[in-house]
Amino acid sequence: MKPDAARVLIIGGGVTGTGVARDLALRGIPSLLVEKRDLAAGASGGNHGLLHSGARYVGSDPEAARECMEESALLKRLAPHCIEDTKGLFVAVPGDDEHYIAEFPDLCAKVGLPAKELDPKTAMAMEPHLARDVIAAYEVRDGTIDPFMLCLDNISHACSLGAQMLRNTKVTALNVEGGAIRTVSLHNEKTGDELVIEPELVINASGAWAGIVADMAGAPLSVVHSQGTLVITQDRLSARVVNRLRMASDADILVPGGSVSILGTTSVRIDDPDDCRPTVEEVDRMLDDAIAMVPILETTRYIRAYAGVRPLVADTNGDANGDGDSNGGDRSVSRGYTLKDHASQGVANFITITGGKLTTFRYMAEKAGDLACRKLKVDVPCRTRTEPLPPSDAGRWTDPRLGARTWVDRAEEGDVILCECEMVSGRVVDSMMQEMAQDSKLSALSALNIRSRVGKGPCQGCFCGPRVTAHLYDEGWLEADRGLDELKEFVGRRWRGKAPILWGVPLQQAELQEALLCGMLELERKP
Repeated sequence: MKPDAARVLIIGGGVTGTGVARDLALRGIPSLLVEKRDLAAGASGGNHGLLHSGARYVGSDPEAARECMEESALLKRLAPHCIEDTKGLFVAVPGDDEHYIAEFPDLCAKVGLPAKELDPKTAMAMEPHLARDVIAAYEVRDGTIDPFMLCLDNISHACSLGAQMLRNTKVTALNVEGGAIRTVSLHNEKTGDELVIEPELVINASGAWAGIVADMAGAPLSVVHSQGTLVITQDRLSARVVNRLRMASDADILVPGGSVSILGTTSVRIDDPDDCRPTVEEVDRMLDDAIAMVPILETTRYIRAYAGVRPLVADTNGDANGDGDSNGGDRSVSRGYTLKDHASQGVANFITITGGKLTTFRYMAEKAGDLACRKLKVDVPCRTRTEPLPPSDAGRWTDPRLGARTWVDRAEEGDVILCECEMVSGRVVDSMMQEMAQDSKLSALSALNIRSRVGKGPCQGCFCGPRVTAHLYDEGWLEADRGLDELKEFVGRRWRGKAPILWGVPLQQAELQEALLCGMLELERKP
């Protein structure tokens, strides 16, 4: 199928967009997904990886809490390979709101959410790094989910059923005539290629960029850009998700993931989602607050900080599932999703699906698919509620355990480790490049970072970046200056996460990285 033969154009390669592509593919509707960067490049790759039980929102947004509870249970059954069923704790420390602590079990009961009260000493025995003065604790059904694997598996399944994807491809114009989008202009940011397609329907699943895309069609959508910053510890500090027992606030969730833990998050309004980056001030504020719950956070080593942008719809012209807040209190804007049919604004074949949570992506895709079917006059029910998500070759290398297991169990003669932190070998890099062969002219290093653990360990690309680049040159995947250009871009993106945590060992490591990349490879001289 040629790109211009797709009935539906999906804009955005996060979990929502890839989920919509799979939903439509299972209904027999061909789609083309376009993403200006790569899969999970926005909020889908800039979050905790928390599979919400719903307990975080029982006090502020019961509907979102109920959606999270129901979808979490579904995903544990349908996509278990993407999930670690860690369970979770909600704990309170002296100074936390005693009224909310007392009300919490009733709030959970109202939405049907299981929450088991624990003796504080039992909770501290379960998680030794908890503060010694915990005053209340509840066990809930939280878990963790790999958003990169989730995106890759969704789009892989969709493509196996006839969908297509173009990465590094930006929408430059939505051309509206006679009350509908007639053509869409696309530009490949890496190759410079231009493409014009004529879809029957356009689905805007671009997350924090949803308002920007909607404006291109003359169908305004007011989106609040709420930046959340998180930090990654070098070691895994808990077996379970640990939540602060209070109304949703900053620095109140510690999420285990593989061999590390992730602390977050903040809520800072920004004007442009492309300006999203973690700041020193946010990191300092989080650590100052979080040590009351987990004291070891004061002395642990951090690998990196990162940030994502929540797309919170503040004014949906009556189509929202939640309320807006014109006063800028972003914590009070609903975490529910928004499905907007822009026919009410004079664009009949244009839909926006945004907001929501990582946990509720499948439900959001189902609702968008239902509306798409009504518009396309297709009478086929959603199948993602019952059809398991098959693991894909493309997504398997995001598992933090797989590299070491593969090296120990199936090491091949002549193979070498290129990323020592995450045990990614040359053979693994080659297999990923072969899977992306059709995109061989596009970004390689950044694509490997999304599809595997390359660059995600303690060295943050200091050693593996040059090693992988050299290997790609040796194997003929890169030539001329392309590899050095990609290495500079790759290191620059990793640096954005290291800059806010430059104290102790990370500061020493940064000096070494500068000597290696600037002194030896002279990357600072690349334009």
